[in-house]
This record gives sequence, C-alpha cells and structure tokens, in this order.
Amino acid sequence: MYKILLCARYLQTRYLAFVCIVSVMLGVATLIVVNAVMSGFSTKLKDRLHGILSDVVIDTERTDGFEVLDENGYPLTPEQMIVKIKSNEILRDRIQAITPTIETFAILQFRYRGTVIAKPVRLIGIDPQSRAAVGGFAEYLVRQKGSATPSFDLTAEAIQRHEWNRKQFEFQAASSLAQPTKMNIDDPNAVPPPNMEIDKGIPQPKPYGAIVGYAIAHFRYRDDKGQTVEEVALEEGDDVIITTAGGQELKPVWGSFLVTDYLKTEMSEYDQSFVFVPLDQLQRIRGMIGRATAFQIKLTNYERDKDIVTKELRTLFRNSPEVRIATWEEHQGPLLAAIDVERGILNLLLFMIVGVAGFSILAIFTMIVSEKYRDIGIMKSLGASNWGVLQIFIGYGLLLGTVGCALGTLMGVCITNNINEIEAVLSGLTGRAVFPRDVYYFKEIPTNIDSWTIILIDAGAVATAMLFSLIPAWHAASLHPVRALRFE
Repeated sequence: MYKILLCARYLQTRYLAFVCIVSVMLGVATLIVVNAVMSGFSTKLKDRLHGILSDVVIDTERTDGFEVLDENGYPLTPEQMIVKIKSNEILRDRIQAITPTIETFAILQFRYRGTVIAKPVRLIGIDPQSRAAVGGFAEYLVRQKGSATPSFDLTAEAIQRHEWNRKQFEFQAASSLAQPTKMNIDDPNAVPPPNMEIDKGIPQPKPYGAIVGYAIAHFRYRDDKGQTVEEVALEEGDDVIITTAGGQELKPVWGSFLVTDYLKTEMSEYDQSFVFVPLDQLQRIRGMIGRATAFQIKLTNYERDKDIVTKELRTLFRNSPEVRIATWEEHQGPLLAAIDVERGILNLLLFMIVGVAGFSILAIFTMIVSEKYRDIGIMKSLGASNWGVLQIFIGYGLLLGTVGCALGTLMGVCITNNINEIEAVLSGLTGRAVFPRDVYYFKEIPTNIDSWTIILIDAGAVATAMLFSLIPAWHAASLHPVRALRFE
C-alpha cells in the first residue's frame, strides 16, 4: 500500500514530472493523429482502387483481345467465355457478377475557346449496366450517381446543346468560306456555293455517348485573389473525337462521341485519364467485334473466395498462356506495399518523440533518487525490501506513462475528429490552404481511427516510460541503508 501512496505523492509534489507527462502526451497524440490521417488516405485509396478494378481481373497483353479457343479450335467470344466461367461448379456460386471490357490508350480531342485540346487518356469500353453490377462505377457518376441502370443515353438538354453546337459550327464554316471567296457566280469556272441544306438526303449518324473523367472536363486554377476557380471545358452534349489504335496491327482509328456524364472518383489519377464509351461501339471502331481485352469479376465474398477463385480460373485457362488472372490487390501490389512502408517509417520516426519523453523520465528519476537517498535509507532500515523500492520507481514510471497516454489519447482523438475544422482555421490564419482540394480532389481530409492502433501506441508509450525508469529504480533498490544514513 505504501508504494501506491508514495507514487501518488511524488506525482503531486514533483512538478518536474509534468514535463514527462506532457512529452508522453504530445508523442501519443501525434502518433494517433498521423496514423488516423494516413489510414484515412490509405482506406480511401484502396476503396478507389478496389472499386475501379473490381475483385478479380482477367486480362491479356494482346491488343486485339483474348485468343481462347474452344474444342473445335474456334476463338470464344466474351459471352461464351462468361458462360464457360459460370458453368464451372466451383466458380458458379462464388462469382456474383462479371462483365467484359476493352481497355486501351487513346487521344481525346475537343474544342475549348476556339482551341483544339488533345489529352492522352485511358479508353475503356464497357456495358454500363453489367459494369455497374460489378461495382465501382455507378456510385462515381455525377448525373447518374447510384443508378442501378446507368447508360450512355443523352438527355434532352445534351441533345439540344449538341444541335446548337452543330449549327454554330456550320455557321462559322459557312462564314469562313463565304468571306474570302468573292467570285462572280456567272463565271463558269467559279466554285459553286456550298449547299447549306446538308440534312437532306444524308442519314445522320447515331450519336454515341461517352463518360469522361471529371478532371478532363473541368479545369481548376487560381485567380488573382488566390481563390480556386473551376471552369467547365466539356458540357453534356459537347462532342469529342477519340483516336486510338485498332486491332493487332495498331492502325490509327477514331470515333466521334458526345459527353453524356462525368466520372468523379475524387482521385486525380482516374478523374484526369479515364474515358468510358459503349463496348459495342469501341469493338466496331477497333475492328474487335466479338472480342474483349479484360473481364471484371465481383465475388460473393472477397476475403473468403479470392484464393479459391483465382486458383480455379488459372486451372480453367491453363491452355491459354496469354490470359492473366489476378486480384485487385495483386494488380496494385507495389503501390499498396509502398503505402505500408511509408506508414511504418513515419511511425518509427514519430515514435522518437516518445523516446525523448523516455529520456526525460530517466533524467528526472535519476535526480529523484539522488535527492531521496535519506528517504530510501529510512524505508529500507524499516524493512522495505529491494524489490519493494524497485516497485516504487517502476510504478512511478508506469503512472507517468499511463497519465500521459490517457491525456494524449484524448487529445489525439479530439484533434482527429475536428481536423477539418482545425485545417479551416489554420488556412484562414495563414491565407494558404493547408489541405489543397485541387490536388487531392477530396472534399475533406479523410481520417480513420483504429482502436487496435491506439492500443498499440499506448502500450508502446507505457512500456517506454517503464523501461527508462528501470535504471534509476535499480540504482535505488541496490542502495545500502547504512551508506544512505551514515551522514545523518
């Protein structure tokens, strides 16, 4: 009982001990906030990667699509490959949805303020409804957000804007032809005037819709006042030209599409590169009728079935070496590994703050032992054992670490829960955005508080406090009472 009383008395009377408490508190709070923010970014990134790639991806390096043959030596169409996969007894109940896609590189061209703009993009041909069933698509659309049956159909407003754009282009083209060619129409060698009634006798092509990345269609910049301005470069109904390579020979091909919606994942890497078009139209443009370059698969239970499904799929397509099968984690393995390594290194560096608190405990406890020689000698002469004296100082270190961890945990959780409000105040005071939205395309700083991480941080901090109190505690326990009282 006397050990607990002495620990409590030292905590109340030795104000220098509050330096140790503050050091432990700041170290614990910093670790909690940094881990919560990094975990939030990591979780958000994994959600985006998982959503876009689906659970399991089957793809090929062939530019003209899969070359999987049936028993008679004929190549299987995407629909026949899906039937082959779903007819497998092991895969039938473990696969919830599957959709074919074509993924390739392309150049997107459009006019903006009279200037032709060209951007390299990642062109993806999909069936929108089956792609939505796989997940990670409809929830990121702007106009059709969360729709169970998204499509490339144009709205009435988009069609109206397309017609207005077409008439404006025809008017400008007619004006540019009419102004410089002032010829005598009676001259038999004169070029006849253009026929403005182009709709008569000419079938109009069917307008195909395209879903473009949000960052492609919207430009962000800072004005003279330093404010972020977002300007729409592509509205729904605006036409774009997509140039890509067709077939195995990679000959240049192109197609014209109308913007029908935007993809906004809040990940700049995707929002500034992804363009989705109808699968059947991209197959016609690239000369790939009845072919695909990838399959997106959604599993019934990812964690339970991923190993079984990938193993069975590799067995199913063992005679097709160009077919590659991988989970989304395997596809993004280097990126996910880099995030974990960075998080581990940062935790190691930040834990040095707790190490500083440990050295403070070591210095202060050494001072206390030097000052309390007489008290230690009296206690040992009255019957206190070496183990009892050792427990006093180790308990004191445990008490300092526990109080510091409790305050640090409270502080860290409060900062994490209000980090966006704190960021807004700091941005207002400094006049500069601490968390620029135009860089990350996030509405707010993502956070994720993990209980096990907090427990590990607190346990490490308490263990550090006890470890650094062990040396002065051992010195106090080994003190001989006669030597401590010989000058009294």
